[in-house]
Amino acid sequence: MPSFGGLLIVVAVAFAAPFVLGLFPRVRLPSVALEILAGIVIGPSVLGIVHVDQSISVISVIGLAFLLFLAGLEIDFSKLRGQVLRVTLLGFAVSFAIAVLVALVLKATGLIETPLLVAIILCATSLGVLVPVLKDAGQISSTFGQLIIGAGTIADFGAVILLSVFFSGEGGVGSTLLLIGGLVLLAVVVFVAVRGAERSRTIRTDLVRLQDTTAQIRVRGAVVLLVGFAAIADKLGLESILGAFMAGAILSLLDRDERMTHPEFRRKLEAVGFGVFIPVFFVTSGVKYDLDALVASASNVIMVPIFLAALVAVRGLPAIIYRRLLSGRETAIAGLMQATSLPFIVAATAIGQELDLLTAAEGAALIGAGLLSVLLFPIIGLSLLGQGGAATADDERSESMLAM
Repeated sequence: MPSFGGLLIVVAVAFAAPFVLGLFPRVRLPSVALEILAGIVIGPSVLGIVHVDQSISVISVIGLAFLLFLAGLEIDFSKLRGQVLRVTLLGFAVSFAIAVLVALVLKATGLIETPLLVAIILCATSLGVLVPVLKDAGQISSTFGQLIIGAGTIADFGAVILLSVFFSGEGGVGSTLLLIGGLVLLAVVVFVAVRGAERSRTIRTDLVRLQDTTAQIRVRGAVVLLVGFAAIADKLGLESILGAFMAGAILSLLDRDERMTHPEFRRKLEAVGFGVFIPVFFVTSGVKYDLDALVASASNVIMVPIFLAALVAVRGLPAIIYRRLLSGRETAIAGLMQATSLPFIVAATAIGQELDLLTAAEGAALIGAGLLSVLLFPIIGLSLLGQGGAATADDERSESMLAM
């Protein structure tokens, strides 16, 4: 029988973390970092009062899927065009090249065993952490903000695809690419079918009538899409996070009139995800965190700042490409902020350890570096941004260049 004892402690911690932070509004600490840290404290590594049982495990898995689903939903395809798309695609290509080089150096020094996996892990950006930070700073629609969001979107999507291509399936890269192509084709079919169904006045009327009743029909439909694509991806031997991410991207394309007929729809999805499942995933990640493996030797501890420096190199250096569109100060800040990464690191290290491609010490050090990036980089970036002003003098010129 599933037990609710451990789950009670986990959800209590998930509630307490943002609540306590809310009491100190001047402390710019993302709650995700506190959730993971609290999970470490209550887990086997410190107090040992919580162990991951069936109830926690199931909700945590759903939380991971919801996290990737909402990340896909955040993609604004209307902004991924022109100069933004070209610059961010080039930036990600450079980022991955640097990541491979860095990972090979780490492999040569004996710090890691699977350089390609580590390179992919280092390529991601925590878009879910940066979006609220940019909103609070009033930079979400500026050239600076658009570039960071575009870069984060491409990095998240690219990292998920690369992880699926190289570390999913059993028939090699070629067959995995065919499977991903099949999943993309299915996504196109679903998109066309749903878009066609939405042209029916009867269906539109029914959706509007049921969307705010106890049926919550749009939320249920979104959950069907999420679970359906995650299940299909898993059945094909791909990572379920790819299916979840793709489901979010499909919904982002379908939900173009979000402010017209159903303005509360996305807020409801965020309430379900961030209010129920996703915090359980992060607290559980802390519970699973192998602190003993990290502190077992000085060399393991040293890996944390090394991986943190690697994040700055891999995600920060490519920001030089933005120099044509931003001031030198903003370019440096953009590089620092897009080096912020945690959710994908947590997910990818879990996959790597399940496949025996990462040791417990490597996984703990990578997550530790991700935690530090979330704790430090947005705060430093906001501080520097505040000192330099909200926008560059030539921001208007940059906006026109972005649209080209």
